[in-house]
Amino acid sequence: MIQALQAKGIGVSLGGVEVLHAVDLNLPAGRWTSVVGPNGAGKSTLLKALAGLLPHSGQAELLGRPFSAWRGRERARALAWLGQGETGAEDLSVWDVAMLGRLPHQPWLAPPSDADRAAVEQALRATQAWDWRERALGALSGGERQRVLLARLLAVNADVLLMDEPLANLDPPHQADWLQLVRDLVAQGKTVVSVLHEIGVALHADQMVIVAGGRVRHQGACDDSATHRALEAVFDHRIAIHPLGEQWVALPR
Repeated sequence: MIQALQAKGIGVSLGGVEVLHAVDLNLPAGRWTSVVGPNGAGKSTLLKALAGLLPHSGQAELLGRPFSAWRGRERARALAWLGQGETGAEDLSVWDVAMLGRLPHQPWLAPPSDADRAAVEQALRATQAWDWRERALGALSGGERQRVLLARLLAVNADVLLMDEPLANLDPPHQADWLQLVRDLVAQGKTVVSVLHEIGVALHADQMVIVAGGRVRHQGACDDSATHRALEAVFDHRIAIHPLGEQWVALPR
């Protein structure tokens, strides 16, 4: 199976404190992987290291090539990033924020092409943000802003999409919309890796990576009992995984 992302002995120190400890990880292409774990486990740090946003020891590979072998714009077209609690660009219109996702495709200082405009419209419609395209980002609610930032991510049209807490500020109906959107992306052959606090949503993924103490404690299919046991253990058995129809849910003990 083709690996979208690989970590080989990845270690990260922040402020002189080792946060990730020699992580080895293979994330398959064309699948959705959810990354879960307790607060302070190192989930976001791991995702940033895989995105090439943090200095680290060891080696990270994107689509079978070391990050060092990718040119900047080429990598930016292949891998798209949605960070946690992103701010800024308050005065930009929703349209212009989403258009930022097309920068890796545009020659320097060139105006947007028809392909750029079509990609942005498609992304804004997919996140139900099209009707606000002329509004300023700063005039939106937290949930609306999150949907615009998601549209920016989609506008890149990358093969690999990394999302850190993409459900922040989204109400349950829009969380369901996000879930369907991810399924559609995977059906198109895209790779999605998402850090999630919503365990019930994370259990819908193809596979799960469980992180605690800066280490990967388990990686496996979301419908595997071994994954369920590891998930319960990393949360000190304060949750239990139960079947509900054809899905799995996490309930407090």
